[in-house]
Amino acid sequence: MPLVNLRKVLDHAAENSYGVAAFNVNNMEQIQAIMEAAIETDSPVIVQASRGARSYSQDNYLKHLMLAAVELYPHIPIVMHQDHGNSPKTCISAMENGFTSVMMDGSLLEDAKTPADYDYNVKVTKEVVALAHARGVSVEGEIGCLGSLEHKEPAAHGSKPAEAHDADLEQEPEPEGAMSHLTDPEEAERFVADTKVDALAVAIGTSHGAYKFTRQPDGEILAMSVIEEIHRRLPNTHLVMHGSSSVPQELQDEIRKYGGKMNQTWGVPVEEIQRGIKHGVRKINIDTDNRMAMTGAIRKVMSMKPGEFDPRAYLKPAKEAMRKICQQRFEEFGAEGWAGKIKPLSTAKMAKRYESGELAIKIDKSLQPA
Repeated sequence: MPLVNLRKVLDHAAENSYGVAAFNVNNMEQIQAIMEAAIETDSPVIVQASRGARSYSQDNYLKHLMLAAVELYPHIPIVMHQDHGNSPKTCISAMENGFTSVMMDGSLLEDAKTPADYDYNVKVTKEVVALAHARGVSVEGEIGCLGSLEHKEPAAHGSKPAEAHDADLEQEPEPEGAMSHLTDPEEAERFVADTKVDALAVAIGTSHGAYKFTRQPDGEILAMSVIEEIHRRLPNTHLVMHGSSSVPQELQDEIRKYGGKMNQTWGVPVEEIQRGIKHGVRKINIDTDNRMAMTGAIRKVMSMKPGEFDPRAYLKPAKEAMRKICQQRFEEFGAEGWAGKIKPLSTAKMAKRYESGELAIKIDKSLQPA
C-alpha cells in the first residue's frame, strides 16, 4: 500500500467513530516501534515530523525510512505528515520530499512564536491548500494558539525551553489572560469555509511537552467544551488535538527511579481524548509519552548495566517501551482492527477527487446555531 493522504484516513475514522494517533518521529527506532504496534493492532498510522525532526534526521533519511515501512507493511495505511509547517515554503518542501499531508500553522507568523491575525492565517493556509490539493496532498490548519490556561511559572513548574517540543523552532505564546488564546468556535467555522482545510487543529488549553498542567486537569484548564461547540458548528470537519500526551505517572516514576530529574506534572487524560473523539476529534498528536517511555528504558539499562556500551542493548528496550505506548493509544482511540478496511487511493486519484469537488467540506446548516 502506498503512503496515503490524511483525509482518506480521517474520513474513514469519522465514518466509524474512532480516532487516529499521530506519532512524531526522529529516527529509525521510533518508526519501527510505531509500525510494530500498528501491525499488532491492525491500525492505520499517522507518522509525523516537525521541522526540528526533519533538520535532525535529514529529509532523505526520513523519506527512505518511511518508504521502508511501506515496503515492510504493505497492508497498513500510512500517512506521512508535516507537523507545524511555519510557512508555505516549509509545506512545499515537505510535499517535494514525499509527504502526503502537511500542516500549515498560520496561527503564528513564520517565526513560529508570534501570534498571527486571522487574515494572515487564512492567506497562507489557502495558498498551501491550493498547492497541496493539486498534488493530492491533504492540509491541516490551526485556529487559536496552543498553550496552557494556567499561568506559566517556569522556575516552579519546570517548563524550561529545553523541555518543550522543538522549542528552538516552535514556541507557544504566554497567555494574556484566561481563555485568551483558545479557539473561537465562530471563527473556526469561518476559517474552514475560507480555507477548505481537510482537518482543523484547535486550541483548548493543551500545550507541547511534558509540563502541561500543574494538577489533574478539569474544565477550568482543559476546555473540552470548546471542541464540543466547534463540532456542533462543523460536524463534517475533522478536528485535531495537539499536545495530547497523557504523561503517565508510571513513566515519570521510571525516569526518576533511574536517576532522571523530572518535576511532577499532569497530561491530558485518555478519557478526555475519548470524549473528544465522540465530538469530532479524529487526529490526536502524541510525542512526549513516547519520549518518556524511551528515556525511562534507556536510563534503566544504563543504571543496571553501567558497563554496557552497545547501543542495541538500550535501543531495543527503548523501542519496546515506545511500542507499548503506541499500542495502548491505538486501542484506546478505537483504531484497532480498521487498517485492513481502508481502501488506499494514490495522491493522483486524490487530486482528481479534490478537483471534482467530491471532497468539498459539507457543513450541515441544521446543526449550526441560529
